[in-house]
This record gives sequence, structure tokens and C-alpha cells, in this order.
Amino acid sequence: MPTLETTTSVDSALDPSSGPFEGSELPDFTTATYKDAYSRINAIVIEGEQEAHDNYMSLGTLLPDQAEELARLARMELKHMKGFTACANNLGVTADMPFAQEFFSPLRNNFQAALKDGKVVTCLLIQALLIEAFAISAYHIYIPVADPFARKITEGVVKDEYTHLNYGQEWLKAHLEESRAELEQANRDNLPHVRRMLDRVAADAAVLHMEKEDLIEDFLIAYQDALTDIGFTPREIARMAAAALVG
Repeated sequence: MPTLETTTSVDSALDPSSGPFEGSELPDFTTATYKDAYSRINAIVIEGEQEAHDNYMSLGTLLPDQAEELARLARMELKHMKGFTACANNLGVTADMPFAQEFFSPLRNNFQAALKDGKVVTCLLIQALLIEAFAISAYHIYIPVADPFARKITEGVVKDEYTHLNYGQEWLKAHLEESRAELEQANRDNLPHVRRMLDRVAADAAVLHMEKEDLIEDFLIAYQDALTDIGFTPREIARMAAAALVG
């Protein structure tokens, strides 16, 4: 499936001089406070990549003609997971995986329910739009303040994530008219969970010099750009984005 051009170049997004922390000091990667917060943030990205792998493999059962491409995307997610595991090892941190597994449970449960019901559109919105936009925003904000080892790993990962986001955009754009109602309902059911996830991670992210407002702004830009490309109007997107304020 062809890849769309992004509105912001990936290379410029990875330039630390363009990040929100231009001129600011990096955190002290050796402190107990940093490592404690990192144990949860790192676990979230490891778990997110594992769940993305599982979700893309599951989507292959609903879209058998796309199974090979979806399996390719899934393999990329496993590579990312190994990279982020190495980032924790580099800092001598043990990822808090029980926290991360519980953190993703609302979206995981909704994905599994949609999968059981054969709702391809809902599954794609959860994984290929919401979760990928969430990941891209977090990686963009993290790269300028990451330790050198993690920065190199994350720069490679975020380029891959655009491919995954674009996969969902392309499929949903091609099926918009028959998918519109389900997309809007899936947005109402799942976007509030992303807002709560961002709220929940805000304190730990701040220790890593990642500000909640920057995470939210970058997420909304990525998500709304995807909805625009799919074919929603600015008025429709504003209504859909408002779902984050309720629930």
C-alpha cells in the first residue's frame, strides 16, 4: 500500500534544534528519580510495540488480502520492542511491565471486542490511527531530551511509525463512505482513553523533560492530519476531536 507524504518532514521532526526544549538542559539520566520515571515510560513503549505487533497480526485475519503487508508491519514492531528493551538495559533500568500492561488495557479491550465482532474499521482506528499517532507524538517530544543511545534508537523507530500511520490512512480513505459512521463511533469510544492515558503519564514524562501540553499538541496534529487525509472536513474533525473532552 503506498505511503503518503507527511505534512512535516520526518528529518526536521527529528532535529533536536526544532524540538520544544531548544536550549534547555538535558535531564540527569543517572538519578534514581529519572530511572524510576523511565521504568514506566520505557515499559509503555515496549508494551505498545508488542501490542502493535499482536494487533497487526490480528488485523491480517480480518483482511486476508493484506495479511502479508500487515505481517511485515508487525515484524517492524517487534524490532522496535527489542530496541527499546536495549534502551532500558543501557541505563540499568528494569521496565515496569505490569504497569504498562494495565496502562493499555482500555484500548486493548476495545480492540479485542472489535476484532471479535469483525469490525475492521474500529480496529484500524485504534491501532493504525490512535496508537500510532500517540507513539509518534511521544517519540517526537522524547528525541530532543533522550540519552544518546535511546535517541539513535528512537530516531529509527519514528520513521517506521509513519509507515504504520499511513497504512491506516490509505485503507480508511479508500473505504471512507462505508466506514464513516463506524469511524465516528470508534472515535467517540476511544479518543477519551487516549486523553486519560496522556494525563496519567504526564508526571513521569515531565521528569524526562517531556511536557504534557507538547505531547497533547503533537498527538492532535498527527491525528487530525490523518483524519484530514482520510477525507473528513475541518468541521467534522473539530467535532471528533471534542470527544477527547468527554467521557
